[in-house]
Amino acid sequence: MHTPPPFPSNAFPADPVVFVDLETTGGSLGIDRITEIGIVEAGPSGVTQWSSLVNPQKPIPSFIQNLTGITDSMVRDAPTFDELAASLFERMHGRLFIAHNAHFDHGFLRGEFKRLGLKFQPDVLCTVQLSRAIYPAQTRHGLDALVERHALVPSARHRALADADLLWQFWQHLHQAHPSDDLRAHMDRVTRRFRLAGDIDEDTIERIPAGCGIYVFYGEDDAPLFVGRSVRLRQRVRSHLTGGKRSAKDLRLAALVRRVEWTATGGEIGALLAEAQRVARLRPPHNRVIRARRDDARGAAWPYAGAIAIEERDPATGLHAWHVVDEWQYFGTAATRAEAAALRTQVPSAEFELSTYRILGERLARGLAFVPLDVMAAVV
Repeated sequence: MHTPPPFPSNAFPADPVVFVDLETTGGSLGIDRITEIGIVEAGPSGVTQWSSLVNPQKPIPSFIQNLTGITDSMVRDAPTFDELAASLFERMHGRLFIAHNAHFDHGFLRGEFKRLGLKFQPDVLCTVQLSRAIYPAQTRHGLDALVERHALVPSARHRALADADLLWQFWQHLHQAHPSDDLRAHMDRVTRRFRLAGDIDEDTIERIPAGCGIYVFYGEDDAPLFVGRSVRLRQRVRSHLTGGKRSAKDLRLAALVRRVEWTATGGEIGALLAEAQRVARLRPPHNRVIRARRDDARGAAWPYAGAIAIEERDPATGLHAWHVVDEWQYFGTAATRAEAAALRTQVPSAEFELSTYRILGERLARGLAFVPLDVMAAVV
């Protein structure tokens, strides 16, 4: 395996890292299986390499055999992932996980370990994202492009250890070509930390719905800090805690966060109403205070005979919702007509709330569709 000398002294990290590449039977997580694993570990004591073919316990498609050169006969007597799991987990545990298109390699390994009851939770650095961050003028960041652009020396292609070694070579090139502080700043921006803040880890983030909703950050002693909303809830929460282009205010908030709660709302209007209600109830210090305007009509008459239900569907998730409002107050969101009809029997969480009034007033004036709640109850 090629390892180009001399090593730049600053290329050896103080804490060991692993450069990882996999070959698989295909690209579908949970369906396809690993056929080869290659790892280059670099740390203060030097560099070690390890690789193994893996019996995927299923046939390798012919086009994958042609691409990688790994055939069914080659893996027939190879160890299964189950047989490698314990030693492999120990080899990578506590190391920064570095891979090209890291979501792919990390996802496969995480799924295989999860199947065996092991939580594989490394911090992850994707060299595609790192290349894009350092060389934004370039349009191609695949491994073949890195080989050509940075004069890396492949011993093979589409074999796990050879490709992992190319990432180690790329790492060395970066440490030769760029000041350490600049490189560290880029790495910090693109590294996905498993533990993001307090009790929030990557598993927590993955449980957050992808579509519309609200989130609440809590700090020490479970004090509410901030309420937010988004049409891409999971992405927004992650960006608060790991985003590379955060303001000083966002960074200060992230440092205080210890816990997050979230609620899917079935659409953007539901997120607006739920956010306004939660801010009014919790009064978190990092939310902007809503100021009254001349055209705000506190106590304005409710223009309908009773409660109404606003129907909405989340385009990202398909989640269907009914938002129940009456007398400029939001009573909550329900997934069914029957649940919506029952919501109005509850006592509202707050009296007249300025943000809720503005949201409803502006959208109803623009012709927002709704159903009178008594009509809905009769249908139920």
